Amino acid sequence: MPNAFNFAASPFDCLQPQERRLVRDSVDIAYFRAGELILDVGARPTHLFVVIKGRVTQHDGEELVATYGPDDTFDGRGLVAGRVSHRFVAAEEVVAYQLAQATVSSLIASNATFGALLFSDLGHKLSAIAQRQDGREMQSLTLSRVDEAYLRPPQFVDATTDILSVVRIFQQHRSSNVLVRDRASEPPRLGIFTATALQRAILDGRPLDRLPVGELSNFQLITVRPGDQLGDAMALMLRRRVHRVVVMEGEEIRGVLEALDLFSFLSNHSHLISVRIEDATDLQGLSQAASQITKLIALLERGGTKVALIAQLVQGLNARLFERAWQLVAGPDLVAHSCLFVMGSEGRGEQLLKTDQDNALVLREGYLPPADLQATCDRFSQVLADFGYPPCPGRVMENNPAWRGDVAAFSRQAREWLLMPTPDSLMKLAIFMDAHAVGGDAKLLDAVRDSLFQLSADNDLVLARFAAAIDSFAPAAGWLGRLFSLGGEGEGRLDLKKEGLFPLVHGVRALAFAHGVRETGTAARIARLAAAGQLPAALGHELTDSLHFFMGLRLKAGLAELDRGQPVSGAIELASLGSLDRDLLKDTLEVVRRFRGLLRQRFRLDLVS
Repeated sequence: MPNAFNFAASPFDCLQPQERRLVRDSVDIAYFRAGELILDVGARPTHLFVVIKGRVTQHDGEELVATYGPDDTFDGRGLVAGRVSHRFVAAEEVVAYQLAQATVSSLIASNATFGALLFSDLGHKLSAIAQRQDGREMQSLTLSRVDEAYLRPPQFVDATTDILSVVRIFQQHRSSNVLVRDRASEPPRLGIFTATALQRAILDGRPLDRLPVGELSNFQLITVRPGDQLGDAMALMLRRRVHRVVVMEGEEIRGVLEALDLFSFLSNHSHLISVRIEDATDLQGLSQAASQITKLIALLERGGTKVALIAQLVQGLNARLFERAWQLVAGPDLVAHSCLFVMGSEGRGEQLLKTDQDNALVLREGYLPPADLQATCDRFSQVLADFGYPPCPGRVMENNPAWRGDVAAFSRQAREWLLMPTPDSLMKLAIFMDAHAVGGDAKLLDAVRDSLFQLSADNDLVLARFAAAIDSFAPAAGWLGRLFSLGGEGEGRLDLKKEGLFPLVHGVRALAFAHGVRETGTAARIARLAAAGQLPAALGHELTDSLHFFMGLRLKAGLAELDRGQPVSGAIELASLGSLDRDLLKDTLEVVRRFRGLLRQRFRLDLVS
C-alpha cells in the first residue's frame, strides 16, 4: 500500500507497530465517481473506508446527517453490526482506502481502544479517549514552572534580631520562616530561620528576647529558579530533606516555595486561590486572586483535567470571589438583607473563561435599602469589570434597576416574563431559570423561584412557548460541508453555542421547568430527568457527553484566542480540529438533532405560533 497512510488520524493513532504493519499489508484503494452510491441501507458491508480525497455524505432518508472528508473513516458501525443503517454517497470524486472486514475484526480483537473509537457510541468513545490520557494530568503539573505555584512573600530580618521578635513576625504574617541577613560576615550572607528551629532556641536556655536569630539560622540556602520545573523542586526537597526552598532569579529573591503549597498545587491547586480569596482584606487582594483563575483554567486544560471538573472548580472560585467582593463593597447590613445571584452559564456552573457579567439582586421585603444602593451596585459592577468580567451588553446586572427588587417585585416580574411571552421576555426568563445564589440570604432567591414554578405547573401552552426557543438559532445550512471546505473567508468558523450548546441547554432547561426540577446545572438536570423517567437514560448520557465535549472545544478555542491576544469569541476554527474531534463533533451534533426532535414531540412545537 502507499506509505502515505495517515496513522496520526483517529482511530488509527492508537495502533501498535505490529497492528500498523497489518494495516499496510491488507489495505487496498477504491475509487467512486461523483454521485455514486457507496453503501445503501440494509447492505452487508465488507470493508472499512478511509477517505483519501473527496467528500462522502451520509443520509438518513432525505436528511443529510454527516459528511466525511480526508482521513475520515466510515462505516465502522455498519461493519460490526453486519448491516448498513444509512446511505453513503460520493458527493464528489472520491478516492479511499478500503480495509477488509477480517482485518478490522483482528484489530478490534487486539486493541480495545481502536474498536471503541471506530464503532462505539459517544460515551464509549469518550471513555476510551479518557483512558488514553490517564496520568497525563499529574505529569503535566510536575512539568509546570515553579512560579506557577504559590510563592510565599519573603520576610527579612537582621541576624541580630531576637527570637521573640521573630515569633511575632511568624504570627503577624502567618509565616513559618524568615530570611536572615547577616551583614557582619564577610561577604554578607543570607540564611533562613524556621519554626522548626524554635525547639533549639527554647532548649538553648537563654531568654528568647536576648537570643539573636542569626546564631540558630541555616546559612546554606537551598534555592531554585522561577523557571525550574515543579517536579525538580519536589525532588530537591525530598533529596535534601527540607520543607521549603527559596526562589531566586539571579540575586533577586522572588519568594519561598513551601512543600505544603507545592503538594497542594499538584493535588488541588484551586485550593490556593480559594485561600487567597478568603484571606483578602481589600479589593486589591481579591484582584490578585481573580487574576490567577484563568491561569488555573489553562493549567488544568493543558493537564488533561476533565472539563466538568474544571467547570465545577471555576464555579466555586467565582462564587467565593463574587461573594467576598460583594461583602467588601456592600457592607454587612445590605448583605444580610439581600441575595446576590448569578445567572446564565455562570449560574449553571458551565462558565469557564471570563465572559459577560450576568447577576442580579433580590432584597428582603420590608427592608429599606441604603440611599446609595445604586452607587453601591455601580461600584460592584465596576469591581467585577476590573477583575476581568466585562459588563453585560444587555445590562443583565444588578446595577440595572430592572434586575433589582424585593421578593414580591421580582416574583411579579418573573411571572410577567412567563405569561406575556415575547422574544425578549423569554430570553430573560431563560437567564433567570439558571439563577444560583452566591452571596447573602439564598432563601430570598428560593422564594422567587417557588412562585415561578407554581405558576408553570400543568400549563402546557406556557411551557411550549418557553421550549420553542430551541429554534431561536436555526442550524446553519451547509456546516457539515464546511468541516472539509475551509477555503472561503469566514467559512471555517462554527458558532458552537448556536449550533449545539443553546438547543441542548435550553431544551434540558425546558424539560426541567416542565417537571419541577430545581437544579440549575444542565448535567444535574439531565440526571434528575432521567432518574424520573422523563428522559431516556441512554439519551441522557449522550446529552451529558455532548455538553462536556462542546464545553471542552470552546475552552480550547478560547484559550488559543487568549494566547494570540484576541478576545474570546466562542467560535470554533474548524481547520484546527483533528480528525477525532471532527468525528466527535458530528456525533454530538447528531445527538442534538435527535434531541430537538424529541422536544418538538414532547411540547408539540408544531402547534406553537
